[in-house]
Amino acid sequence: MFALDSRLQQDTLPIGDFPLCRLLLMNDAHYPWFVLVPRREEVVELFQLDAEDQRAFWQETTELAETLKDTFGADKMNVAALGNQVAQLHMHVIVRRRDDAAWPTPVWGRHPAKPYTDAQIAAIRDKLRLVLTGDFRFMEE
Repeated sequence: MFALDSRLQQDTLPIGDFPLCRLLLMNDAHYPWFVLVPRREEVVELFQLDAEDQRAFWQETTELAETLKDTFGADKMNVAALGNQVAQLHMHVIVRRRDDAAWPTPVWGRHPAKPYTDAQIAAIRDKLRLVLTGDFRFMEE
C-alpha cells in the first residue's frame, strides 16, 4: 500500500493525483515548487519501477513541467530527483524566474521556507484547475 514519506507530508500540500503520481506543492511561497511521487510501495530508485511506470513517471514529469512553465511564466524549469533527505522516489518540478529569491543558484537550503497563505494556495489551485485536465484528479481541499 502506498504511503507518503512523513517528511513530504510535513513539507508539502496535497494537490491531487495523476494516473501514477501524487502531485504535491512544496509549502514555500518563494517558488512555485511541485513534487511528484509515484504511488507505489517502497520505491526508492527510478529503476525499481517497472518499464510502464518508468514511462508514465517521465511522461507525467515532462507534461507537468511544460504546463507549469506556461502557467507560471518560468524562465527555466528545474527538474530533479535527488532523494538524499527523503529516500522515497520523488521528482521536484520547480518554476524558476530570474527575479526569484534564489536565482540563479539552487533553491535548496537557500532561504527558510515561507509558508503559503490560504489565499495563495487557493489561487494556485485555481490556476491548476484551468490547465490540469484529463486523467488528473484534484484532492479535496
